[in-house]
Amino acid sequence: MSDYTTQELISIFAMQGFAGFSLFSVLLLMALGLAIIFGQMGVINMAHGEFMAVGAYTTYLLSAMSEQYFPAFVQYYFIFAIILSFIIAGLLGYLAEFALIRHLYKRPLDTLLATWGLSLIMQQIFRSVFGAREVSPTLPEWLLGSYQPTETIDIPLNGIFVLGLTAFVTLGVFILMYRSTWGLRVRATTQNRVMSGAVGINTKKIDRLTFALGCGIAGIAGAAFTTIASTGPTTGSLYIVDTFMVVVFGGAASLFGTIASAFSIAQAQSILEFFISGSMAKVITLLTIVVFLMMRPEGLFSIKVRK
Repeated sequence: MSDYTTQELISIFAMQGFAGFSLFSVLLLMALGLAIIFGQMGVINMAHGEFMAVGAYTTYLLSAMSEQYFPAFVQYYFIFAIILSFIIAGLLGYLAEFALIRHLYKRPLDTLLATWGLSLIMQQIFRSVFGAREVSPTLPEWLLGSYQPTETIDIPLNGIFVLGLTAFVTLGVFILMYRSTWGLRVRATTQNRVMSGAVGINTKKIDRLTFALGCGIAGIAGAAFTTIASTGPTTGSLYIVDTFMVVVFGGAASLFGTIASAFSIAQAQSILEFFISGSMAKVITLLTIVVFLMMRPEGLFSIKVRK
């Protein structure tokens, strides 16, 4: 750091910090869906990254169709792509729960193996349909360029948009989980499944819709991901470890813990990667989390659950 002036260091930390916000946005959207699934159902969904890829490929397809058939729609397709990514990933999640997951409840190792197999199947489908090469959608002009608050700081507009999208989705999840009747039923099922069923809550329906919601949010994460990187058949699997790390570090089923965890991990990795290699940044971040979890196994935040 001695090679940089104070002004340069301020600019570096500002731009790397905002780059961390972009990673934070994708990690948070991914982790929100996974935290809902893991915290509510106890399902270790190894295919969660592939549902993110579904959203990314949906965005790419809509971009390609707009360019070829509806050129005037190119400036507006991205908003529709976000909505469509949520719907398609959510529907696929609903079908996956109905066809596979519902038979494996209370068998966490079996859900891990089954969803890992599902992720491999989905990766092969992506490879067969889209090819092995990575693809990227054509972003509308309003997502290109940057905002320059000073001469040495450039903040990309796509990062600002993704951050705003993440805040909107997070607020929506909070309202849904803590200010709605459905959210009350979800939390009741989480705390005491047997008693919830006894008072008339359809816990199987809650499980199915919860899994679909988590996968749908992963689809939104995929749409957001296309603004910062290209998408390939194995893109989702590259983020699944970081996503589980966010959920465990923050505390399963804790919305506030997920937000704090995603922010801490994203900022630490982004700033460290500028000064050291990316692999070493991940190692330092992971070691810090492991040491923290040794002292506090429940994570940053935890909820009281009746068994």
